[in-house]
Amino acid sequence: MIVKRLAARRTPARKGMQSNSVQSGKNSSAGRWKRRGSGFFFPSLILATLALFATCDVESRKSDAELGLTPQQSVGRKIYDAHCDRCHEPYSTKGKKGPGLKGVFKNKYLSLSGLPANDERVTDIIRLGRNEMPAYTQTLSPQDIQDLLAYLHTL
Repeated sequence: MIVKRLAARRTPARKGMQSNSVQSGKNSSAGRWKRRGSGFFFPSLILATLALFATCDVESRKSDAELGLTPQQSVGRKIYDAHCDRCHEPYSTKGKKGPGLKGVFKNKYLSLSGLPANDERVTDIIRLGRNEMPAYTQTLSPQDIQDLLAYLHTL
């Protein structure tokens, strides 16, 4: 008796919607979302990816030969990769933890400290550290620092 009363209260439209949902085994709104979203989501994802790469000024990594590095600069690059790359981008002005080092010696002053951009000041920063940068006096020999400076001049 109660079932007959509930059935009588339903309108034909609701009954039809319910039967379609039950027949297909899906929620009708989920089907609409899937149809609408698939046409919008992927083009948006592609545009967002392209925009990200367009605003990025990081160059792809080139070999030592492509860069025309001398043997000293190649050794400096290996030192850079081992100690500096985790915090500094070599081919970008944007940094990771520290500033990017692209063109570090092309400017008159260093970007964060405002110190002169010359071998003496950069050597002091490498040896003694600065702010969040650790000191490398115990890690790098004077020759390692000279090789590193030779590489930094190529950026």
